[in-house]
Amino acid sequence: MRTTVESDAQADRERAATSVLTDFSLTIGSLRCAGSQRLVRLGISMTHFHVLTMLRHNEAMPMGRLADILDASMSNATGIIDRMEERGLVERVRVPDDRRLVMVRPTQAGLDLVDEVELVKSEVMVRALARLDNTQLARLSAAASDIGAALEAEMASDPDRFADLHPHPHQRSAHAAHTNP
Repeated sequence: MRTTVESDAQADRERAATSVLTDFSLTIGSLRCAGSQRLVRLGISMTHFHVLTMLRHNEAMPMGRLADILDASMSNATGIIDRMEERGLVERVRVPDDRRLVMVRPTQAGLDLVDEVELVKSEVMVRALARLDNTQLARLSAAASDIGAALEAEMASDPDRFADLHPHPHQRSAHAAHTNP
């Protein structure tokens, strides 16, 4: 009987988790739409924004890795990076120890563009969160910390599978500085 009770409780938690995830997905979808509209106004493609976001999290990436992430051939990825470089969003850098390896890194203009698009999301979120009372904000803060810890534990359980999802160490420390006064 104990196994049935435990499996029922686990099934209830999974249903609740799925419900929460659905709610998050709807909210995040609305924010993505706002960000996409901003990209259109700025004349930036979703692919260029995706590359810039990946580069922000990783500082620089080899061309081959970018091609893999974009699921594009090396020649297509080169074309994407060519157009981004022409707009001053990224730059190519050869690795001194291995000149065959070409790294792509964002320029300040590219990072500023990501900030400008993300600013729409953060302004909306700040105003929305400001509508919550202190008790709701405290619960949300605790829940966000719990989710972050659970995600880190899940990613640590299979490091090979989640290698590309770990935040950059600088971001983790920056996030901790904002969440732990």
